[in-house]
Amino acid sequence: MKPRRIPVRRSALFRRALAGAAVAAVLAAVTPAMAQVYVRVGPPAARVEVVPPRPGPGWAWRAGRWDWRGGRWVWIGGAYIRGPRVGAAWVPGHWGHRPRGWVWVEGHWR
Repeated sequence: MKPRRIPVRRSALFRRALAGAAVAAVLAAVTPAMAQVYVRVGPPAARVEVVPPRPGPGWAWRAGRWDWRGGRWVWIGGAYIRGPRVGAAWVPGHWGHRPRGWVWVEGHWR
């Protein structure tokens, strides 16, 4: 039995669709990290949170924070997050002051 041949037209269309999907995936991954919202008014003081017991080894407390939504400050409560590996340390995010205003600097694992 002979292998079935795919017409060149379909193959080119498939390559274009695959290239388009790859570009869309890259843009979806890069754009949120690059997008920064500058806020002219600094965030209110952090709220005091009661931190519940840790669920187990490898978990870190991500403290609550103020978020700028719809032109006003909204409190996002803290939560435990699981580390990517044993011994990883959570570096908390923070609002940083820049010449254009306040911007959120995401936390990360170290």
